[in-house]
Amino acid sequence: MRVEHKAGETVPTGGLPVRVLVVCAVVACLLPAQARAVAAEGATDVQELTIVATGDLVVHQPVWDRALANGNGLYRFRPMFAAIRPTIRGADLALCHMETPLGPGAPSGFPIFNTPPALAYAVKWAGWDACTTASNHSVDQGRAGVRSTLLALERAGLRHTGTARSRREAGRILLMDVKGLRVAILAATYGTNGLPLPDPWSVKLIRPTQIIRNARRARRLGAELVIVNLHWGVEYVHQPTAEQVRIARQLRRSGVIDLIVGQHAHVVQPIRRLWGKFVVYGEGNFLSAQTSACCPGPTQDGLVAVARVRVAGEKVTVRRVDYVPIYVRRPDFVVLPVGARLRQLARAGRSGSAEAAALRESRRRTIAVVPADPLDAPAPALVEGSAARRHRARFAERSDTQYQRPRTKPPKAMRPSAITMMPTIRLQKTAIRIPTMTMMPPSVIPPRPNRRSGIAIRPPS
Repeated sequence: MRVEHKAGETVPTGGLPVRVLVVCAVVACLLPAQARAVAAEGATDVQELTIVATGDLVVHQPVWDRALANGNGLYRFRPMFAAIRPTIRGADLALCHMETPLGPGAPSGFPIFNTPPALAYAVKWAGWDACTTASNHSVDQGRAGVRSTLLALERAGLRHTGTARSRREAGRILLMDVKGLRVAILAATYGTNGLPLPDPWSVKLIRPTQIIRNARRARRLGAELVIVNLHWGVEYVHQPTAEQVRIARQLRRSGVIDLIVGQHAHVVQPIRRLWGKFVVYGEGNFLSAQTSACCPGPTQDGLVAVARVRVAGEKVTVRRVDYVPIYVRRPDFVVLPVGARLRQLARAGRSGSAEAAALRESRRRTIAVVPADPLDAPAPALVEGSAARRHRARFAERSDTQYQRPRTKPPKAMRPSAITMMPTIRLQKTAIRIPTMTMMPPSVIPPRPNRRSGIAIRPPS
C-alpha cells in the first residue's frame, strides 16, 4: 500500500521516502570494509575467557619441612595455596610450571632436586588444570624421575607437556578444550644444567624452528589458540636478555603463536607486546624458600599472569594480559596475593605491621619491573569473592591486578585524511558513518537539513 506524502513524495506505509531509501543504499555501499567487519562482528556471539599461568614451583628443604609439619608426618602443601586458590580456580584454564621432578624416596634440594609427589595433589586442589614440566631440573633424577613426575601429575588429574617417557609421547601435542575453544600448550627449556638427557625425547629444548613447526601442527590439529611456555633467561636478572628477545621475536614472526610465558629467572620480568602479541618474559617464583639472604634478588616476589582471551566467531585474540602480584610469606610459605592480603591486614587494624610493610615493598618492586596502568581495572571474575563491592574497593586506591596497555597505533585505514572525512548521518536515532568522496553526486546528500524527511546532516568540521 502506498500513500501520498505531504511534499508529494511516494512513501511506503510506515516507511521513509523512496529518495531516502536510495540514499541509504548508496551509504551502505560506501561503508568502509573495516566498518562492515565491525558490524558483522557485533552480530557474532562474543565470548570472554581467562587463562592464568604461574611461575616456578621449587620445593627446597624448608618448604617440604613445613609441609611435613602441616600434615603431622605427611606432606601437606594445601595450606600454602589456600590464599591464592580463589584466583586460580576463578580462571577458565590454569597452567602451573613444575620445575622440579616429583618422585618417591627422600626429598632433596639444590642442585639435584626430588620433590614429594604430594605436591601434585595440592596443585590440583588449588585449581590448576595442567602443568609444564620442561626445565633445567627436569632430568635431575634421570629417566626414572621423568616417569615418576608424569605419573604423579596424571594420578592427581593434571595434564602435562614438556617432558616425555617415550618418542611417541614426545610427539603428542597437549590440546585442551576450554569452553569449546581448542588451546594448544607447548613447553621447552634452555638446557638441563649440563646433565645428559636419558633419551633424546626426554625434555623439549628451546629450538625456535621446532617450536614453530609444532605450533603449525597444532593448528592443523584444530588448535585455535597456541601458548608457548619457555624456561629461559638469566637467574636473578629482571631485564630479558638479548637471547630471550631474539627468540620471542622469531616465534612471534611465525604468526602461529598467540602467547609466550616464561620462567626460570626466579624474579619477575616485564610483560611486553611484540607486533600485537604478548610476551610474559618471567613470572618469578610461585613457591620456593629463596630470599634475598641467599640470592641476589627479590625472589619472594612473583606474579600470576592473567590472559584475557576474546572469541568472536572464528577470530580468537589475547586482547590483554593482566597480572596479580604475589609474595611468598615465611616461615609458613603461604603464597599471598599482595593486594588481597593488604586489605585483610587493614581490616584487622594491622596496616602498620612488618608483614604489611613487606607486602607494600613487594608490590612496589613488582610494579617497577612490570609497568602497569592502574587506571584500567580487570573484569571482576578473578576478584576474590567476586562481589561488586569488593571489586570497587580493590581499585579504589590501586589495582591488585595490573594491566598492560596496548601501545599500538590505530589502523592506517581508519585514520582521518584529506581524502576521507567521517560525517555523521542520523537516521531515526541510528548513526551511520560514511566517507565523503569527491565522486559522490551532490544530489545524493542535500546541502542543508531536510526537516520533512527527518534526516539531519552534520557536515565535517
